[in-house]
Amino acid sequence: MSNFWQRTLFGIVFISILIGAILYDAITFRVLFLLVAVSALDEFYKIVKSDVNQPNQAAGRIVGIITYILLSAIAFGTLPYKYITLIAVAFLTIPILELYRNKQQPVINIALTFYGIFYTVLPFALLNFISTSELHYNPEIILGYFILQWSSDTFAYLVGMTMGKRRLFERISPKKSWEGFIGGGILTIVAGYITSIYFHTLSSSEWMIIAVIIVITGTLGDLVESLLKRTYQIKDSGNIIPGHGGILDRFDSLLFAIPFIWLYLNFFH
Repeated sequence: MSNFWQRTLFGIVFISILIGAILYDAITFRVLFLLVAVSALDEFYKIVKSDVNQPNQAAGRIVGIITYILLSAIAFGTLPYKYITLIAVAFLTIPILELYRNKQQPVINIALTFYGIFYTVLPFALLNFISTSELHYNPEIILGYFILQWSSDTFAYLVGMTMGKRRLFERISPKKSWEGFIGGGILTIVAGYITSIYFHTLSSSEWMIIAVIIVITGTLGDLVESLLKRTYQIKDSGNIIPGHGGILDRFDSLLFAIPFIWLYLNFFH
């Protein structure tokens, strides 16, 4: 099988699983993104781990799972908000455990362990809040988000390939262009309006604002992951999806976009 057809086949399977889990019910949605969050966290720790820097992968994974499950339960009303304090307690175990590891760079290890959870698990956990409306699961907004994210990536690539001349951030990502960013952004805003015709959870203006948020913060998220890979001189974050790289490669834009979308919906919707 050629690389093109392998990439296409696994891309279709991946998108089908994602959409199916989102649409089926709240449980499949929550479980899927818990697995995605843990996989992304593992990829991050494998990337930054070296002979000197050694994040506490086991503790980070456990605290990450606790963080996701507690925030998910709070989002769906299973637990009251006061249980969010347990997350702070869980995080405090990481520096305590580092006392007993006897590693060369304990402070850097603690920082990397913390950052991995904030960078990967927290955005996926916030998806649970975005997916709820008055404590009821509403897959429409999640599906709409992914449609706009995929539109942004696709339009930016196509416009950049055909018209791109001025580099957006050449030091980090030589292929990205201002033309792709601006042209892709305009087309994604149009896609936001079209999305509002079919998904009525938000108004047309709100979908278009979310499109703007996705274009800006999603691009920054992509650049940050490129910075991470360039720093550690790797091509892909992993190989969990043949032909598509790792989980971080597929969700790098989401990791920055979701917190800002949650802030917008929480304060202005």
